[in-house]
Amino acid sequence: MEPSNRTAVSEFILKGFSGYPALEHLLFPLCSAMYLVTLLGNTAIVAVSMLDARLHTPMYFFLGNLSILDICYTSTFVPLMLVHLLSSQKTISFTGCAIQMCLSLSTGSTECLLLAIMAYDRYLAICQPLRYPVLMSHRLCLTLAGTSWVLCLFKSVTETVIAMRLPFCGHHVIRHFTCEILAVLKLACGDTSVSDAFLLVGAILLLPVPLTLICLSYMLILATILRVPSATGRRKAFSTCSAHLAVVLLFYSTIIFMYMKPKSKEARISDQVFTVLYAVVTPMLNPIIYSLRNKEVKEAARKVWGSRWACR
Repeated sequence: MEPSNRTAVSEFILKGFSGYPALEHLLFPLCSAMYLVTLLGNTAIVAVSMLDARLHTPMYFFLGNLSILDICYTSTFVPLMLVHLLSSQKTISFTGCAIQMCLSLSTGSTECLLLAIMAYDRYLAICQPLRYPVLMSHRLCLTLAGTSWVLCLFKSVTETVIAMRLPFCGHHVIRHFTCEILAVLKLACGDTSVSDAFLLVGAILLLPVPLTLICLSYMLILATILRVPSATGRRKAFSTCSAHLAVVLLFYSTIIFMYMKPKSKEARISDQVFTVLYAVVTPMLNPIIYSLRNKEVKEAARKVWGSRWACR
C-alpha cells in the first residue's frame, strides 16, 4: 500500500444510522434479538447434525456448512454495529475495515455457491436416487464445500487488497454501518476501474451463474416430482423445494438489488435497510426454513437433548 494512503487515513467513521437516532434505538434491541436467534439456531443445527448419526448425510453436511457461514457472516459486522448503535464514537481502524470487508465478501460469496451446491444435491437425491450415494460421495461433499470456501476467500482477498490500495485523500466517513466495499469505493479519489471490473466479474460469476444452476436443478426436480404417483410424496417434495426456493429468492433478490443496480453518488437509507434484510434476517430464518420444520431434525434434537438430561 502507498505510504500516503496509510498516513492520510488511519481509521474510518461508519456513519450508519447516526442521522436517525430514533431508528438506532429501534434497531438495537431488534438486531440484538435477531443476532441471538441466528447464533442459537445455527449453532443448534451444527450440533445436532454432528451428534446424531442419522444426519450424517450430504444434505445435512451442506446444511451445517450453511449454518457455519451464517454465523460467520453475521459475526463480521453485527457485534460492532450494535456497539455503534449505542455509541457516539463510530470508528473502525483501517486494518479492521479491510478485515471486515474481506470476511463479509468471502462468507457472502461462499453462501451463493453453497446454495447452488445444495440445489444440485437435491437434484441428485430426487432425480437419481439409486445412484445418489455413489454420485454424492463424502469425498465429493468435502471437495465441493472446501473449494467454495477457498475460492471465495481468494476472490475476496484480491478484491479487498485492490480496493484498500486506492488513495482516499483524507476521506474517511463511510456512509454505511459496515465497511461495505461499494461504500468504501465511493471515498476513493483515484481510478476505481480495476476494482469495478473485479466486482463486476465476481457479481456475474456469483449471481446469474449459480442462480441459473439452481433454476435448472429445480426444473428437473419438478419434472421428476410430477411423475411421482403418490400425492404424499409429491407434497413432501414440493414443500422441501418451496422452502429452499424461498430462501434463494430472498437472498439473491436483495443482493442483486445491492450490487447490480446503477451506482449513485450518495448512499441512501433504503440501501442500508436492504443490507440489514439480507445480512441479518436471512441467516436468522435459515434454520427455521431449512431444518426446524424438518421431522428428522426435530427427532434428532429431542434425542440429543434427552440423552443430555439422562446423563445428568
